[in-house]
Amino acid sequence: MPVTIHPATPDEFAAVGELCVAAYAPFLDATGDYVESLRDAAGRAAAAELLVARDERLLGTITFVPDGGPLGEIAAPDETEFRMLAVSPAAQGRGIGTALLRHVVDESARRGRAGIVCSSQPAMRAAHRIYERLGFTRDPERDWSPRPGVDLLAFALRL
Repeated sequence: MPVTIHPATPDEFAAVGELCVAAYAPFLDATGDYVESLRDAAGRAAAAELLVARDERLLGTITFVPDGGPLGEIAAPDETEFRMLAVSPAAQGRGIGTALLRHVVDESARRGRAGIVCSSQPAMRAAHRIYERLGFTRDPERDWSPRPGVDLLAFALRL
């Protein structure tokens, strides 16, 4: 069955949240506030565009932030941003993350944006390889820390 990418529906929100937690588990303190943010798919869908990839199963998700708002962190006004790219552990290595990010790149270009940015933990090397394959480069001037002990790396793609 082919993989499709579409906006998440409310009946998918709980599963999307759990998929995010499972995908981010190697990088998380399970008692931290970020776990609840990962689970809050409904909140992301209300504040941005929550996309999912699926065949007969939910395979992955990405939060596309085309116009800033509460989920925008480092994008300039002419840029889009994405957050919480997550692929089910069972589906990792199948190109799902690349397909989701390519969808965001294509949509950003279609909307006439100058670029796309994201923030990522240093340990998320598999994600960094996806970014690099699609032409993203490190943007150290935008590296930042949302709280003590959490340092985030910035990546950007000019369109």
